[in-house]
Amino acid sequence: MLRRPATETHITHGRRLWLYLLVVLVAVFLVAPSSLVVPLSFSDARYLTFPPPAWSIRWYRSFFGAVEWRDATAVSFSAATLTMIIATLLGTLASYGLHVSRSRFSQLAYLSFMMPLVIPSILVAIGVFLLYAQLGLNNTLTGIVLAHSVMAIPLVVIAVASGLKSYDMNQEMVARSLGASRLWAFLTVTLPQIKIAVISAALLAFITSLDEVVISLFIAGGEMATLTKRMFNALRDEIDPTIAAVSTLLILVSIAMVALSQALQGARARKD
Repeated sequence: MLRRPATETHITHGRRLWLYLLVVLVAVFLVAPSSLVVPLSFSDARYLTFPPPAWSIRWYRSFFGAVEWRDATAVSFSAATLTMIIATLLGTLASYGLHVSRSRFSQLAYLSFMMPLVIPSILVAIGVFLLYAQLGLNNTLTGIVLAHSVMAIPLVVIAVASGLKSYDMNQEMVARSLGASRLWAFLTVTLPQIKIAVISAALLAFITSLDEVVISLFIAGGEMATLTKRMFNALRDEIDPTIAAVSTLLILVSIAMVALSQALQGARARKD
């Protein structure tokens, strides 16, 4: 196996063995801290201790049995679902507009869409908090969804743009030459062929909202506290091992979403 070519340049897997080992080491470095949360969630200890002195699912029962945790979960998933819808719609339209634009300002517009990824989250959170204080949107689901959408739209733009790059726009032009409007041609010709990229973008938007911490700490609270805000409060007030159970569940949801996104991307690659 090590003597088989790894690429079209006939570089063997053996000559790339150092690269594979480096990737494994980096992956272990990134995953190891998160993986420690899983055994901690099954600990019977009153405090976070590793290794667990005994095994139990008491903290999962504590999570599902506590009203405040259930309410925070409902808020987070509601916000993530609405963010996914809004960010996917606006991000797809923006990506399509930038792709077909002939304007010299299109590159500047693209850079403006990427600004939320460049600016530190704490600065975005402070700005959003001050703006919401004037508009009365702090501690509201609407405010959470709008703020999370700002962070998710750039990812949608990037994901959909990758799908549009592999799509032949001449197909849409043919549909328009036959009398279809631009909107109808997009919905019936373009969108079905980039749907996997759009679905992958929607999953990324959902994960972005569900896992968002910094902005939620500033603008979410009271009955509209998100799951991440509730976890932060649990760490601040007391070291509640319930957060290990919540973290494990969030990790599983995130892994499932990312795996589904990668599976869709792989299906698109095989189709192409």
